[in-house]
Amino acid sequence: MATAPKVEYGHITHDPEVRAGAACIEGTRIAVADIVLLQRGGFRPEEMLDHYVRPLTLAQVHSALAYYYDHRDEIDAYLRDSQQAAVELESQRADYLRRHPNQ
Repeated sequence: MATAPKVEYGHITHDPEVRAGAACIEGTRIAVADIVLLQRGGFRPEEMLDHYVRPLTLAQVHSALAYYYDHRDEIDAYLRDSQQAAVELESQRADYLRRHPNQ
């Protein structure tokens, strides 16, 4: 039985020291998920180039989108987990402020 060839994504890296190993644009802390969120927000790839302090290239943006299309489950799970963590953090913050009203 033949196995599918491994696809390499230029510009995309996984470094456990950067964004907990999430797929990121090489040399940045910009996650593939960040690019996906911009796309969901209605940004076209050309509009994403100057969205961050460090300008991106069109090749980097398209590579991030290609990675997403081939790894939707991974990136969507990352986005769900991130959203859940944000909700939990806000809940903890609100609870703390209720217990310490003068803080």
